[in-house]
Amino acid sequence: MADADLHDLPDIALRLGDGRTLQLPCKRHPRARRIKLSVDERGPRLTLPMRASLRTAERFAQDHVAWLEAQIANLAVDAPEPLRAGVTTTLPLRGEWLPVRWVAGRVNRVTLVDGELLFEQRGQSDSAVRRALRDFYEAQARADIATWLPKYVGALPRQPSRIVLRKMSSQWGSLAPSGVVSLDLSLVLARPSAFEYVLVHELCHLIRADHSPSFWREVQARCPHWRRERTYFHAEGRTLKACMRAIT
Repeated sequence: MADADLHDLPDIALRLGDGRTLQLPCKRHPRARRIKLSVDERGPRLTLPMRASLRTAERFAQDHVAWLEAQIANLAVDAPEPLRAGVTTTLPLRGEWLPVRWVAGRVNRVTLVDGELLFEQRGQSDSAVRRALRDFYEAQARADIATWLPKYVGALPRQPSRIVLRKMSSQWGSLAPSGVVSLDLSLVLARPSAFEYVLVHELCHLIRADHSPSFWREVQARCPHWRRERTYFHAEGRTLKACMRAIT
């Protein structure tokens, strides 16, 4: 679901088990078929179908308060450390954590040298080094895409008009009617086989715009292990997204 399609509602004041009150953001979505309570690195959120009443949503949230508290607690435990200029010692890339070496430089720049991230640092600005790290991740992601793309585009009815990398709140990728493929920048933190699967998934939408059995046959032909990668994202996806938000 795209955030642009969400319609804000008043927050729900939810009483927690320890007596505290949580202000639960509540939104409607035109494609929602049921009430959904979710928790990610941005916090909890309740999503409603367009015709569901706010009173029904309140009862649903209160019935699931124990689950909500457990998810919030797990998220707090797993929260990644933010990037700190000159202090951070390891950073993720392609399913691994690599050592970071900080050196003084004329610009803020990150390079990959013999399995180590060399971070040239100009000044002490955390925001500047975060921008440099984001630029590095985007360059690495584009290098991976450039390696994989030639294997697949020849058999497509049309090529993607453009590939865009950005931080996405819930999705891993999407295909616009114009042929623009959007991919979550967090994919460069995942193991490469999982990143490649998402690319294949979106490219297959150039053949079939739905998720019909015909679509999955196209995915299967190009990525036989796609179920394994989907399971990987179910297990690791929230951590990957939270990490990218924390360090960039």
